[in-house]
Amino acid sequence: MNFIPTALEGCYIIEPKIINDERGYFMESFNENTFQKGVHQDVHFVQDNQSFSTKGVLRGLHYQTGIHAQAKLVRVLQGEVLDIAVDIRPNSKTFGEHIAIVLSADNQKQFFVPRGFAHGFLVLSETATFFYKCDNFYNKDSEGGIIYNDPQLTINWQFPEIELLISYKDNVLPTLENAKKVW
Repeated sequence: MNFIPTALEGCYIIEPKIINDERGYFMESFNENTFQKGVHQDVHFVQDNQSFSTKGVLRGLHYQTGIHAQAKLVRVLQGEVLDIAVDIRPNSKTFGEHIAIVLSADNQKQFFVPRGFAHGFLVLSETATFFYKCDNFYNKDSEGGIIYNDPQLTINWQFPEIELLISYKDNVLPTLENAKKVW
């Protein structure tokens, strides 16, 4: 696996080693020892989540607060998404900055988003199956979120806003300035 650090400290793009032959391919998608060495963090995942969405569905920007904060290792099993992580760590030199990466079943890339980041994605293909590991259990009372079009964040979602499919809950999230603090 190739671990590529991003401009946001602690976030990594992970490229697996894919072995192709006439039968198809094989890859190791996760190995705790390799992962911990690659991201230079002691992360233990405790929960796996999966979602299926259609083109234009935007989910996010979500996070968990306090002792329930979560690190995530995300990937796409089918389709293609634009994946976004926003640094919301209060004392970070990159607070309010984001990174965007296209994840797809074709490129097999994964994205590690540590605790202290809001996360979301937009489905670019007709459908997508999105899979992620979390290092902490979900806690409803610790939910936090930021509106996808917060002008302070200047995220280019690369999709016509009028065609976005967003849940009511995600459409009424606060701006970063008014959001719950991650810790």
